[in-house]
Amino acid sequence: MKKVTTLSLLAISFLLLTAGIIDLGDLPNYASQGKPAYITKDNTPANNSITDKGATLGRVLFYDKKLSLDNSTSCASCHQQEFAFSDTAALSIGLNGLTGRHSMRLVNARFSNEGRFFWDERAATLEDQTTRPIQDHIEMGFSGANGDPGLDSLFKKLANTDYYPELFQFVYGDAQITEVRMQRALAQFVRSIQSFDSKFDVGRAQVSSNTVSFPNFTTQENLGKSLFFSPPPMGGAGCFRCHAAPEFSIDPASLNNGVIGVAGQPGQIDLTNTRAPSLRDLINPNGTLNGPLMHHGEFTSLMQVINHYNDLTANPLNTNLDHRLAGAMHDLNLTQVQKEAIVAFLGTLTGTDLYTNEKWSDPFDADGSITILPLSSGTFVLGSGPDWKIFPNPAFGKVYLEIKPGDYQLNIYDAKGSQIHSARISGNTAFDLSGRPAGMYSCTLQDLETNQRFVKKIVKK
Repeated sequence: MKKVTTLSLLAISFLLLTAGIIDLGDLPNYASQGKPAYITKDNTPANNSITDKGATLGRVLFYDKKLSLDNSTSCASCHQQEFAFSDTAALSIGLNGLTGRHSMRLVNARFSNEGRFFWDERAATLEDQTTRPIQDHIEMGFSGANGDPGLDSLFKKLANTDYYPELFQFVYGDAQITEVRMQRALAQFVRSIQSFDSKFDVGRAQVSSNTVSFPNFTTQENLGKSLFFSPPPMGGAGCFRCHAAPEFSIDPASLNNGVIGVAGQPGQIDLTNTRAPSLRDLINPNGTLNGPLMHHGEFTSLMQVINHYNDLTANPLNTNLDHRLAGAMHDLNLTQVQKEAIVAFLGTLTGTDLYTNEKWSDPFDADGSITILPLSSGTFVLGSGPDWKIFPNPAFGKVYLEIKPGDYQLNIYDAKGSQIHSARISGNTAFDLSGRPAGMYSCTLQDLETNQRFVKKIVKK
């Protein structure tokens, strides 16, 4: 088990979003992020509203490899922030093999009329979905079948960590770990992941509707938008009929889209795939796909997707094809210029904050450790206390502490919350930051006579 250091610090905000740190006294904003006025869909259930506490626990659970049987796989292994919480592999690597379908992007999962999850909609709610991969023999291994232990073993495993009892106590009022509590926290974190800072959003904020020309779009992008919102056979592609703007989420009534293959099993068919993620953030800000497309991950470009719908021929074996994709109403006959315009428009749905915002990032440091800064007891005071000085600050190597004679405990912590120096002192002293990486350090001083504690920041150049 990795060691977890618990520090009683008041308001060391510079540590908050550093990998390896969770500060329970200064949580990121998950609950009140806001959204554009034109975003009207929201599938958050009344009994599991997003809270800063719950989403923080969900973030830790989402990234923790201890949720897999052999500590090798987390939710984030298949849903990676840098790819809009998807995977660049067609099928993700699980504990005992490859997943059966491509890992769906999780961006804006909250903003949809569709309340069911997985490609085949087998999960009735996001809460239901969150623990199914954990209980899958191939994915994370706590299946309770095939010789695997069940969730009770996972709960005991998490209860024996240094951080989950504290986190569950913080969120729920006691340290009991249950599936329902895990589901609620994971669902809150996933619903908090949102993207509304795209070129589309900048343009939409300046106009009265989705269909008028956007002043910030190129001619090609406006053409693509017009084709997206215009129905066939009247010169448009009719994409909006299944992917409604401005959320671009899938219509809950959608049936199969004509892709019936089974990943890795040539000749097999699967007609149950009827869900899709939002069309937002299909591509990365650098212009590359955030992963292959469709449930089998066999489409590797947006042009392949456009060509699929442009030339779709009904397969007699597909008894679940959506009616909007069949017959004369689906004769698109798009030109190459029009196809490229639609691809350009889809590129305007990508934001930037999603990929870099630390509140959705891995809270564990490189060696898998995590530090919990608990709610302050009020015994630490930032920068005050006895007459003490630290110099030079910024520091380059040796650092000197000047203080009146007394009985003190001195501790120095790096930016990951790891203790790098500890000494009991009675007066002036020095410590050395030579060889330490540049960044912010904290110096905590406890007056052993009064039991008061104080902290100062040190910048290492």
